[in-house]
Amino acid sequence: MSENLYDLLAENFPKDRTKPVMQLEDGRLLSYADLETQAGRYARLLSELGVKPGDRVAVQTDKSANAVFLYLGVMKMGAVYLPLNVGYTGAEIAYFLGDATPALVVCRPESEAVLREIAEKSGVSHVHTMDAQGGGSLTEAAAGLEPLAESHPAAAAELAAILYTSGTTGRSKGAMLTHGNLSSNALALKEIWGFRPGDRLLHMLPIFHVHGLFVAINTTLANGSEMVFLPKFDAERAIQLLPSCSVMMGVPTFYVRLLAEVGFTKEVASGVRLFVSGSAPLLEETFEAFEQRTGQRILERYGMTECGMITSNPYSETEERPRRAGTVGFPLPEVEVRVADEDGRQLGAEEIGVLEVKGPNVFKGYWKMPEKTSEEFRADGFFITGDMSKIDAKGCVHIVGRAKDLVISGGYNVYPKEIELVIDALPGVAESAVVGLPHPDFGEAVAAVVKRCGEIAEDAIIEACAKDLARFKVPKRVFFVEDLPRNTMGKVQKAELRQAYGETFGTA
Repeated sequence: MSENLYDLLAENFPKDRTKPVMQLEDGRLLSYADLETQAGRYARLLSELGVKPGDRVAVQTDKSANAVFLYLGVMKMGAVYLPLNVGYTGAEIAYFLGDATPALVVCRPESEAVLREIAEKSGVSHVHTMDAQGGGSLTEAAAGLEPLAESHPAAAAELAAILYTSGTTGRSKGAMLTHGNLSSNALALKEIWGFRPGDRLLHMLPIFHVHGLFVAINTTLANGSEMVFLPKFDAERAIQLLPSCSVMMGVPTFYVRLLAEVGFTKEVASGVRLFVSGSAPLLEETFEAFEQRTGQRILERYGMTECGMITSNPYSETEERPRRAGTVGFPLPEVEVRVADEDGRQLGAEEIGVLEVKGPNVFKGYWKMPEKTSEEFRADGFFITGDMSKIDAKGCVHIVGRAKDLVISGGYNVYPKEIELVIDALPGVAESAVVGLPHPDFGEAVAAVVKRCGEIAEDAIIEACAKDLARFKVPKRVFFVEDLPRNTMGKVQKAELRQAYGETFGTA
């Protein structure tokens, strides 16, 4: 029996395939029949291009219905999906292609010239384009092809996707996710979030990371329901569309921006049974303001690239298991969590340590990094998340700190070391330290503190970063100091820097 993710999702598609799967920005409806046809055509095309099961397919495109169908086609024919943030620069893409060695790269038409040159140097066989409307050379090549009927009979442990997550050393790590990882998460979330016939999801998230792609799309398809599918978040548009939706998934920034709109009222939200927040910590003030405005409590959950979703606040609240601000809830079905000290000794209730997790959602390891993989797992199979946490007496997980140095800006993970390497290489810079500062819109904003050894200005540093780094990683401010604060071991005290410059953007 195939354990291919596509087959698992297809088992839950409505029997009447004419039912809608997506409403697009212009109001057009696409059906489950359209999904099956187009995903099948992409699967057929990939096979004809010589892409084999297990080969990587790298995709850096704008959000569109066809981008989703391509993802499903990749799953169907057994290749490995490699989504790339559309903000990544050529230098960043060069690393990913050189490391993952994909058989096919799909990019935006305007990036084709640069990407083709990088792809040739990386030994990539094929480069195709897909634009923001889902058109382009890939879609043209797939048009009219006979859809691939039979899916690749993947095992649960077979690789389905690689998602790159930046490392504290500056070298990105490719987290290997299997068909079983993705399937277990989709089915668990469908169950614990009470998905039901007729649900309609407002989808305004990007689709190059776990939240928008694996959580929102996989769960919706596993329920055989419909998405209102928009290219990006827009508060005014959300207010127009929410009355026709029953579920919304977003990052905390979405909810902050909705609350800033006078038109976001209790009436607008009244038909939505579930508001989910993730990808960054939800401030208690936002949780409380949202409840006061709408009468509804946002459901916060916790996950990471390597594990998908790990915990969730309960959908059905009880006195013992309420939906609480400042917590990320309880482990998903079949998922185990524990808090341990640096030596792996399990800690008791309310004791703070590092959260460790084990379950069908936990990734296979890091691509081409066996030593790094072994470092991140305990002998009994628990993955060390790096997030400082505690578990209370009721079993509810609290994240009290984040992985070392991690900044989460607008829902995107930013590892300071990657930015520091760019800044430190600039003439006139002796040393830099990058931190996240509270920001009312992004949650945290990236800022750099620099010790100079020559002449260099703030705008020059920002400009240099913008050439080599995705936009969300570029510092919004640069501060200059005579010396960076250090402890007795010589380590830069970033907590002091966050305190010193913490009010730069106002409070989050």
